[in-house]
Amino acid sequence: MKDILPSVMEEYEKVAFQEFAQKAYLNYSMYVILDRALPHIGDGLKPVQRRIIYSMSQLGLSSTAKFKKSARTVGDVLGKFHPHGDTACYEAMVLMAQPFSLRYPLVDGQGNWGDPNDPKSFAAMRYTESRLSRYADLLLDELEQGTVEWAPNFDGTLDEPRLLPARLPNLLLNGTTGIAVGMATSILPHNLREVAKALIMLIEDETTPLDALLKHIKGPDFPTEAEIITPAEEIRAIYETGNGRMKMRAGFRIEDGDIVYFALPYHASAEKIHEQIAAQMEAKKLPMVSDIRDESDHEDPIRLVVIPRSGRVDLTALADHLFATTDLEKSYSFNMNMIGINGRPAVKNLKTILLEWLEFRFHTVEKKLGFRLDKVLNRLHILEGFRIVFLHIDEVIQIIRQSDHPGQELMKAFGLSQNQAAAILDIRLRQLARLEEIKLLSEIKDLKDEQKTLETLLHDKTAFRAYIIDEIKADARKYGDKRRSPIQERKEAEAFSITDVMEKEPVTIILSQNGWIRSAKGHDIDPQKLKFRSGDDLQCHLRTQSDKPIVFLDSSGRSYTLYPHVLPSARSNGEPLTGHLSLQPDVRICCMLSQTHTTHFLVGSDSGYGFIIKFSDFLTHFKNGKSVITLKNHALPMQPQPIFNIETDSVAAVTTKGRMLIFPLHELPRLKKGQGNKIITIPRKEQKSLDPEKLKFLKILPLHSNLVIHAKKYSLHLGVDRQSDYTGMRGHRGRLLPRGYRKVDSVEVISMESKPV
Repeated sequence: MKDILPSVMEEYEKVAFQEFAQKAYLNYSMYVILDRALPHIGDGLKPVQRRIIYSMSQLGLSSTAKFKKSARTVGDVLGKFHPHGDTACYEAMVLMAQPFSLRYPLVDGQGNWGDPNDPKSFAAMRYTESRLSRYADLLLDELEQGTVEWAPNFDGTLDEPRLLPARLPNLLLNGTTGIAVGMATSILPHNLREVAKALIMLIEDETTPLDALLKHIKGPDFPTEAEIITPAEEIRAIYETGNGRMKMRAGFRIEDGDIVYFALPYHASAEKIHEQIAAQMEAKKLPMVSDIRDESDHEDPIRLVVIPRSGRVDLTALADHLFATTDLEKSYSFNMNMIGINGRPAVKNLKTILLEWLEFRFHTVEKKLGFRLDKVLNRLHILEGFRIVFLHIDEVIQIIRQSDHPGQELMKAFGLSQNQAAAILDIRLRQLARLEEIKLLSEIKDLKDEQKTLETLLHDKTAFRAYIIDEIKADARKYGDKRRSPIQERKEAEAFSITDVMEKEPVTIILSQNGWIRSAKGHDIDPQKLKFRSGDDLQCHLRTQSDKPIVFLDSSGRSYTLYPHVLPSARSNGEPLTGHLSLQPDVRICCMLSQTHTTHFLVGSDSGYGFIIKFSDFLTHFKNGKSVITLKNHALPMQPQPIFNIETDSVAAVTTKGRMLIFPLHELPRLKKGQGNKIITIPRKEQKSLDPEKLKFLKILPLHSNLVIHAKKYSLHLGVDRQSDYTGMRGHRGRLLPRGYRKVDSVEVISMESKPV
């Protein structure tokens, strides 16, 4: 055995693994590209579609035949031409039958073939019945007229057409999608009559520029009445390069103050759109909408009704918002990748596609005319033999009666060919009547006229092109229809911002010590009188407007954002704030703030650092917030203070040891986040003592405002003139307050122009 094995191994070809893998991958890639995923420019079909149509024609399932079970067709396709899965084959057949998927369906279906809301809801193939559509005649009528090349099927027992002899560019009319290896295709459907006019223009003058063609082909034409809103210059760029994106927008009208959508974009689902709008209503993002109803039925296949809450709602703005946030507006990829007449895949522009298809069509018509001319010549040849019979009928009968080999004798006596002699011998006696001779002469005359016509068409380019134009015009009249998808340039749809859709009213936000939050309408509510859950009490409250965002600042210096409309009513105990925000363990919310009359805030930490920040820099859409204040050594953030005027306001900082420093606000930096600069110096020994000194109060002093220090029962009033005793440079140690006021309970700022701050 050991002696035999090496000699056996030598018989096998040795290939490097890298070379083998590369070759195998390339072979698979070419198979997927050429024989599965990409359509051919000639008939616009993928192999499975071509095989389904050919099998149905062989089964006699023409557009006028009776329906047959789809399982019969699928069985024939799999058994004879396409040895793949029955599910994939049937799904390809379903797609060819759905009028909402194909602009011009190739299969006429009976039964449940799916619906626009769920294209894959079709019944099993044992339940549905099918036959070819009238449009499929464009692909099959010339099949037996010598127009196609035939190839053996997968097991070599049958022949199948390599391409079908399409009389119009089905690739453009129905479009297609497909994913191959390293490439994909996405071609949108077009209107038959428009494409026919462009073809005629190119036949008459193949140098016709793209702009002239686009006067007829204005854009894709989908099997829906929704609008194409892509601007004309973008459509031209797509047709010039073969790549781009198209946008569709649902058609709507206003009925009795309601928005009624009657046409949805291509492959858009009314059910999904209904769910998208309902989800926005549930999330309180559409307070101006009271209801959404799907009233679609047999009379109105698409009828989606949006009911506004009142007659004051701007319906145009509402429609724009729905376009921007739902599938009422969709975009579609345009990638005109296909297999050309040279058998190679490539992305082609519109004019190249039309010219290449015309080349395919010219070649097909030449073969059709040549095939018919051969038939005519063969028939004339036979008829010439028949005419000899009528001229020498007695001699012919005598030769047939007396000769052992009448065929050869006839050929020798009258100079006939073998085919003519065989045809004469097959003549029935009743065909020798005088009337038949008249018919014979008439047929010869007609065939010679046809011969002359065919030869003229094949040799005269002008007549040949006119013949093809007549064919295209006839097919356009028979199979064409009006454009379904109107092309309208529209401005870009914009969604509402949250503040646009809020009802603007005063609200009071209440946060409890255990983290329960609620919202009460109005500012006249007294939070101290509200009831809380057992063991819970008020932590803080915020008076703001319902359209203003609320910023929550936690003990780690992170900020979070919520809007009042998402908070529960104050009629209950509220709900945990953790249901809206993702807080870290051992972190609690310290304060709430909202933008009212100012856009800047002073923020800081009790370690004595701070900076100026814009209110917008607090905002975030992340549930886990964002870091704003950098805290070190277990420091805690101070309550942010609203700033009235950065240039004229001052800062008053008071520590737990009774030191106070006043300095100009503009000395602090403006940051988006960070630790900031030193506000007041707290010596290291004071920070590390048993009773560490910290910043206790941080206040903004508007110009000409008074400062009141409260300590137990006593109050120290510091007017503008007395504040200079505590004024210094930012970061200094500050000055001690008078004895008896060093344990400060609160600091009050009294503006000369407003109420206490």
